[in-house]
Amino acid sequence: MDRVLLASGSDKGIALLSQLLRESGYTQITNTQSGNDARRCINQTEYELVVINTPLSDEFGHELSIKIAECSNSGIILICKSDIAEDVADKLSCYGICVVSKPVNKTIFHQSIRLVSATRSRMLGLQNENFKLQTKIEEIRLINRAKCCLIQYLKFTEPQAHRYIEKQAMDTRQTRKEVAQRILSTYET
Repeated sequence: MDRVLLASGSDKGIALLSQLLRESGYTQITNTQSGNDARRCINQTEYELVVINTPLSDEFGHELSIKIAECSNSGIILICKSDIAEDVADKLSCYGICVVSKPVNKTIFHQSIRLVSATRSRMLGLQNENFKLQTKIEEIRLINRAKCCLIQYLKFTEPQAHRYIEKQAMDTRQTRKEVAQRILSTYET
């Protein structure tokens, strides 16, 4: 996916940044001039990268960047005047937003894109790992509830309940989770 949302209050900014984005290999660029239009685009489509050239036609753009950071996995670059760039960067860094000062230096812009892209990839990897761990935790909880049922209703010890679930899984060629679900459906009604 190489979709980019470019929000800029000026046509000149859109033209310049679109050219820089194409040089970086992005081909699907959606342009908008207002924060409201950008919010609508974010709600409809997932973007790999969002570039906000401040100020926009209806707002400055920092609130938009925070909203995007909170509701999407997009990498975000906010471009603002050099005299306020440090203050804006201090406020937005905790959201993972990269702030670039104007005038835009081509080299720094390309480096910022690579940095944001690498950070986004790492974040997505961590989210995937977190999802796998959450799934594993839920499976362990389910199996432990099934063990408790076996202990309560069949008077098994914990090792016996564990062995029973393991053996049932092997004998029936099911996962331990499926065996645990079957046990729970039998004893928990």
